[in-house]
Amino acid sequence: MTHENSKLVYSTDRSIPEKKKIDSISEGSTIKPEQQNIIVRMERKGRGGKSVTVVECLEMNQSDKSIFLKQLKTKLGTGGTIKDNRFEFQGDHCSRLMVELKNMGYKPRRSGG
Repeated sequence: MTHENSKLVYSTDRSIPEKKKIDSISEGSTIKPEQQNIIVRMERKGRGGKSVTVVECLEMNQSDKSIFLKQLKTKLGTGGTIKDNRFEFQGDHCSRLMVELKNMGYKPRRSGG
């Protein structure tokens, strides 16, 4: 959108950069697994009473995420997806995911009850 067609309501007469979609990690850099603090929790809200295990704060590029998701789905024997940079697995698999993530070298932390 050009500045002439902008629907900006307030301005301080200085150039305001447009927000860009920022990937959590650039393609070239990687964070070591032991440096990441991963959150594992179970959700039921807004899902019709069905349990979903959510894994958040995993920093990796998109191609690695899909490979990582496939590995965990195979180990857990369940379905799953990636939504909004978080992994969602069908069912309550918090304790099993904690063990698998520790074996992979991550530092998972359980959130909630």
